[in-house]
Amino acid sequence: MIELSSSYEPLVAGFSWAKTQSLEYVFEGDPVGKWYEAALPRREAFCMRDVSHQAIGALALGLSEHTRNMMKKFAANIAETRKWCSYWEINRYDAPAPVDYRSDEDFWYNLPANFDVIQSIEKIHEWTGDDEYVTDSVFRNFYRRSLVDYVAAWDENGDGIMESSPANGYQGIPTYWEGDGPRAITGSDLVASQFAANRAFGSILRLSGDSVEAQGYLDTANRLKRYFNDQWWNAELGRFQTSILEGGAFDTTHVPLLQILPLYFGIVEPGSQREHLIENLVEGILVEVNVYLAEVYYANGREQIAFQYLMRQMDPELPRREYPENPFTAVGTTVRFFLGINPQSSGGLVETKSALVPEVEWVRVDHVPVLSNEISVRHDGLHSTRFENETGAPLIWLAVFKGRHREISVDGHSFDAESRQNEMGELESFVRVSVATGQVRVASVEGNRE
Repeated sequence: MIELSSSYEPLVAGFSWAKTQSLEYVFEGDPVGKWYEAALPRREAFCMRDVSHQAIGALALGLSEHTRNMMKKFAANIAETRKWCSYWEINRYDAPAPVDYRSDEDFWYNLPANFDVIQSIEKIHEWTGDDEYVTDSVFRNFYRRSLVDYVAAWDENGDGIMESSPANGYQGIPTYWEGDGPRAITGSDLVASQFAANRAFGSILRLSGDSVEAQGYLDTANRLKRYFNDQWWNAELGRFQTSILEGGAFDTTHVPLLQILPLYFGIVEPGSQREHLIENLVEGILVEVNVYLAEVYYANGREQIAFQYLMRQMDPELPRREYPENPFTAVGTTVRFFLGINPQSSGGLVETKSALVPEVEWVRVDHVPVLSNEISVRHDGLHSTRFENETGAPLIWLAVFKGRHREISVDGHSFDAESRQNEMGELESFVRVSVATGQVRVASVEGNRE
């Protein structure tokens, strides 16, 4: 089981709480099989949005079998009788949660859900290397039905973008936003999630060798990205439109979640618009909104404010901090972004990149499940990383450091560093290191930055 230690005691205490709280939501032996809570506590259920967001934290906690089982339940229950919706929320009895489902003619559904599951599954596959997500017929049927038939069933005007008129009520909510404001027919997060799902399935198909079909989905993703960045940006307000209303007009109401989610789903292109959007993000009222913030800030190179939001997730004074999504994502964000542990099964490697801030001198995690291995990673500031392949097959470690460095030292020997630009346009340097089973390697960049 994963363990974290650090020079910064509040992080140790917070992570310990997040880990313990998350594990209290884990169950086995019920009719639904292995599962963890991913909905309002005491519903004894898991919903599509929450599972999609909790998944990386769950994998870091060793819950890959639970996650696969839950994702497959969603995939298996897609149905033409519900216009290719699945069940939004499934309970421990292997049934749609009664609070959300009464019949195929009367059920609750947020339309970004199918797409959210697909984009999450690609991340899960990269973390685990579990090829069931790539080859299994239940999953592949879900991907295609969602990206073709589901879109067609809800695309009322035939433009390739889904719409849901107010007459559909809660049976087809075209956004994850359920708060006050005019009823949308298309939310910004619906377009963004559709983009992310097409990109993800294109990547999955490439792994299967289906390069021609893959390109079709990737082309659709690129089309959606261009459309969103060109048509949804409101230069006067300095942010994206919130939604499209019945009649075709844009809604300009400021809904924090619907500025955060386009960044989360990766549809916002690099450049001045994204920079302005990031600089002017506003947190929401609910914990369900703010659980995205640390991850979004980390993904966009804002480590200091990201760390503040990460620590806030673990703060004992945070209202409703026990909401399952909050501790699970606190674990996931700590491992994936603060420590920068990024398994890539498609490339057969594990990448690390420190995002430590000045108040944290060092941090270490042990027994992290990645691919078919368990690893240990320690960062000392931004300049030194220790990597141990605790169990499993030999690994390739991509040791990444911020900035341009001529050389990277590995176990005291200097090697020429390769360089790249990240999505924010920032330079990074890296070296590939072979790590045998049980071996410890140390990489550092002290004193040679250009």
